[in-house]
Amino acid sequence: MNKFITASAFVVALGLSTSALANGFTGPQQAGGFQGPGLAPSSVAEALKLNDDTPVVLVGQIEKSLGDEKYLFKDGSVTVEIDNEDWRGVTVTPKDTIVIQGEIDKDFFKTEIDVDSVALKK
Repeated sequence: MNKFITASAFVVALGLSTSALANGFTGPQQAGGFQGPGLAPSSVAEALKLNDDTPVVLVGQIEKSLGDEKYLFKDGSVTVEIDNEDWRGVTVTPKDTIVIQGEIDKDFFKTEIDVDSVALKK
């Protein structure tokens, strides 16, 4: 019985490895995406004139934390909301210039930027 189980496991493992090689398996794959032109960065003043849910890219610095995942973005000053998972390991200080991508979030009394990603400016 043990020989049958061992032989079966060997056949399954051989089949999986052969299938992986036939499909060009080279290890864990990184998610790809578009490479090319995208949204041009805009100023905070320009962004504040845009409609709700409009995609926007801003370049500047975060001046300070306002608490509850909200920060004061310095470039004309606007509140940006960056969820903890949207930092994706990026650490910044008020001296770092960053690029944020997100969308305009307007309501009756205020306009904020709901950030989707943060990156250090190269």
